[in-house]
Amino acid sequence: MNWLAKLSPDIRQYMIVTGNYWAFTLTDGALRMLVVLYFHGLGYSPLEVAMLFIFYEVFGVITNLIGGWLGARLGLNKTMNLGLFLQVIALSMLLVPTEMLLIPWVMAAQALSGIAKDLNKMSAKSSVKLLVPKDAEGQLYKWIAILTGSKNALKGIGFFLGGALLSLFGFQGAILGMAIALAIVWVFSLISLKKDLGKAKNKPKFTELFSKSKAINYLSAARLFLFGSRDVWFVIALPVYLASTFGWDHWYVGGFLAAWIIGYGFVQTIAPKITGSNITKRTEPNEIKKHAPDGHDAFGWALALGIIPIIIALSLSYDWHSSTVLLIGLMVFGALFAINSSLHSYLIVSYATEDSVSLDVGFYYMANAMGRLIGTILSGWLFQDYGLAVCLWVSAGFIILTSFISLGLPENRHAI
Repeated sequence: MNWLAKLSPDIRQYMIVTGNYWAFTLTDGALRMLVVLYFHGLGYSPLEVAMLFIFYEVFGVITNLIGGWLGARLGLNKTMNLGLFLQVIALSMLLVPTEMLLIPWVMAAQALSGIAKDLNKMSAKSSVKLLVPKDAEGQLYKWIAILTGSKNALKGIGFFLGGALLSLFGFQGAILGMAIALAIVWVFSLISLKKDLGKAKNKPKFTELFSKSKAINYLSAARLFLFGSRDVWFVIALPVYLASTFGWDHWYVGGFLAAWIIGYGFVQTIAPKITGSNITKRTEPNEIKKHAPDGHDAFGWALALGIIPIIIALSLSYDWHSSTVLLIGLMVFGALFAINSSLHSYLIVSYATEDSVSLDVGFYYMANAMGRLIGTILSGWLFQDYGLAVCLWVSAGFIILTSFISLGLPENRHAI
């Protein structure tokens, strides 16, 4: 433990924040898979199972908006610990006897889990801004990429974990084990996190929930359509299509999507190496200055992403090697989407002001949750009535909107 003691206080706090986020994410992914598999086994249709998660998304929108205000007033340590505690409660709600696991009760537990998840995520992302030295944009981008990418990789691992726990211990045994493990993490976090982390010097009013920053408003709008573009075909349409058209069984579909999310998370962690930096020459002889990614990069990477759903949609429409194009396209889409997501996650933390970082990040993730909610609803409706190809065309349209909104983002704000 000597090496841990030698680390700077900020690095230790970053490790605690990241550890909390990882532990929460594992239980979040595992819980989703447990609910999907368990209720599918009870005879619920895919759309009925998806409806169990609607409140999870709805309360994510509300929580991100209010959570940022709470973080600024109370401190990010309190909102992160509150998120962990609420997840323990949500898990405990599912420990009731099987005959009491009715749809309204499960939806309520998922609503609480959605609140917990977004409190935890907002707190983790906001904390990084406060733990990185000012003007260290390269380090900020790297830390955000690691936090974001590792979260998604662990969410995929959580899918595998949920299936394994269900097989080994049954539904209630799996839930009980996760609740106990997360409760231990919560107690450790209560003791270890800085008490004043993220607390604003001036208490923000409730009326200050909405961002007044042009850059953050543009980025939030871009984020809304970016995540809507993914979920409009990924959440419901794609799993049902793989099962019905490819004939994959439930475990094969779940395993494939879990592997996709793990790969997606890995690409997010290395996004700073992929995107690189803009390089501009200054007026002084032989002096070169590097700049952190900016709005111009966000536009370019979004435009590249938009090509993929168009290619897949054309392949499905004309029945041209549709299976191969879909699977390869899904891999390419995942990699490009990961880069876009990681870039956005860096930009919001970079744009946010230190004294209101949780307000800015909370507003941004409110837009993120709204995009997921819209995408989830459209995914079920469009696929049911029009098919996967239409979902993909809508996805492409959303990405094009993301690209043009990104033109309003600032360029070359920071040197690294």
